[in-house]
Amino acid sequence: MKGVIKAPTDPNIFCKLESWISFQYIHDLDIKGHGTFDGQGACAWGKHPCATLPYTLGLYFINNLIVHDIHSNNSKGVHVNVYKCINAKFRHVQIAAPDNSPNTDGIHIGYSKNIHIADSNIGTGDDCIAIIDGSQNINITGITCGPGHGISIGSLGKVPTQEVVKDIQVKSCTFINTQNGVRIKTWASSIAGMATNITFDDITIINASNPIIIDQHYCPERNCSGSTQESCVQIKDVTFNNIRGSSNSKAAITLNCSASHPCKGIMLNDINLEYHAPDAPAISTCTNANGKATGKELPPSCLK
Repeated sequence: MKGVIKAPTDPNIFCKLESWISFQYIHDLDIKGHGTFDGQGACAWGKHPCATLPYTLGLYFINNLIVHDIHSNNSKGVHVNVYKCINAKFRHVQIAAPDNSPNTDGIHIGYSKNIHIADSNIGTGDDCIAIIDGSQNINITGITCGPGHGISIGSLGKVPTQEVVKDIQVKSCTFINTQNGVRIKTWASSIAGMATNITFDDITIINASNPIIIDQHYCPERNCSGSTQESCVQIKDVTFNNIRGSSNSKAAITLNCSASHPCKGIMLNDINLEYHAPDAPAISTCTNANGKATGKELPPSCLK
């Protein structure tokens, strides 16, 4: 792939699309080159008649996928959607959209297994990488994220066909001026599910609003009645190891878990998150979270 491919700007065309470009039901697909997908999203953000905006690149039911050295700019919706894929490798992918571009996840993964994402730069108006239901054996290394909402597991618990999210590793990543750093989020009023065996390791965070956050009362919609209900997604065996940098809010660690399904097996090890403001130092807050802290504790752990 070379040059620039530009998406349509006519809503009569793009409102009918789930994905602008898609591949599905393929064995052994290699997408490579130094070309650019230009989604021309500015024509649609906040001013479109569509029910949902299209993904730039949709990858569905693919076994053995390699994507490397491509660029995606200004997607109307999600940049890359990975659904029911097995054995996929992404490397040297560059994704960019303004921080005010809505719902422009960088790479969105669902119901997929054995996915590796490495050595890429992602800056968007939403999650740099989102890992949702049914994602298993996901390895993310060497990502620079920012702007954006960080790397998120979730949101989980909204759709009835829940599958376990497990064996997730996020390692050696850097977050710069993001809303969140590493995050797990589940809907407040949710269907039963589970997220387990998750590790965030060797993470650098520069000036994030929520460097470490578990939010089991996630409800971004206005007047959302579910915010007063409890999540039925069980979060357990989550490790945050060697996470360092700075927070731009006093609560550098927020573990806001479900009263009906408290978080289990949360491990904080060698956390060093500074907060430079008149109300310093940073604090950690825990609700229904069980686990332990070892090594350096800045801020002091609230786990019991």
